[in-house]
Amino acid sequence: MTPDPIGTADVPVVALRNVTRRFQSVLALRDVTLEVHAGEVLALLGDNGAGKSTLIKILSGVHRPSSGHVEIGGEKTDLRDPHHARQLGISTVFQDLAVCDLLSISRNMVLGNEPTRGFGPLRWFDAREAKRISEEALRSLGVDLHRSMDDPAATLSGGQRQAVAIARAVHYGSRCLILDEPTAALAVRQTEQVLDQVRVARDAGQAVILIAHNLQQALSVADTAVVLSRGRVAGTFAAAGSNLDEIVALVARG
Repeated sequence: MTPDPIGTADVPVVALRNVTRRFQSVLALRDVTLEVHAGEVLALLGDNGAGKSTLIKILSGVHRPSSGHVEIGGEKTDLRDPHHARQLGISTVFQDLAVCDLLSISRNMVLGNEPTRGFGPLRWFDAREAKRISEEALRSLGVDLHRSMDDPAATLSGGQRQAVAIARAVHYGSRCLILDEPTAALAVRQTEQVLDQVRVARDAGQAVILIAHNLQQALSVADTAVVLSRGRVAGTFAAAGSNLDEIVALVARG
């Protein structure tokens, strides 16, 4: 399933325009402007408390800006809730919530989009079609889990869990893929597999926002890096040829 394009070279898929978010007396985001285009990986960097989680939740429809606005495909948009955000093609993959351990791999892949057979009220889950969808979605990202699609997700490694979550989002029409610390606590090989999947998603036309603490990993796949510090954009860099020491210094200020 290929998502319809909503951004162009000039019009970003998703943008924040002068977004501020307050929680009573706490100012979590201050006048933040950023944008991500189709086929671009934007690395969102910053120390704990810099505002990354609040920014993600605004783009995911969990929080609304106190001022400023979100744009989808160049149009001002009020994201009412997470379901609305997903309908508009914004998919967020949280590191700890990528899959449900008790469900099979194929059930995880089609979660919320379960295929059925039958007519009217006499419909039932189509396990064969779920397996076909799962295999197709994983193959599109070049992922081979070396598992039966009937195996429980609990048998997957951390990197494989991320692969399933990313493939699910891309297959079901994600236009902007937000990855929250996808390589946290992963071994080197698993980390590289996840970063490869980010590259494949980008090459397929996805806009990707990658939240990461490991700056070198993030910059290895990013096109653009945005550093948040104390709720503000402290700097925006082209990832290629960027000065790592300068970025580290900005992150440390947060």
